[in-house]
Amino acid sequence: MIQLPASYQEYLAGKSESFINAVRPVLMQSAADKSHGVRVVVHPHDHQAHVDQSLPFGTVIEDID
Repeated sequence: MIQLPASYQEYLAGKSESFINAVRPVLMQSAADKSHGVRVVVHPHDHQAHVDQSLPFGTVIEDID
């Protein structure tokens, strides 16, 4: 089983279940590859996450669309 790095676990702490369900698969993908970080794009009614090659592994940033 893939273990999320502490920075990803800290990012998820206190977030809603729906938010976690939306971004966790991408955090897991990043943790499996251990190459790049994750960018979470915040929309008014939802969130989207993707692996971002410009971010170092273990980094999570939020951005607005």
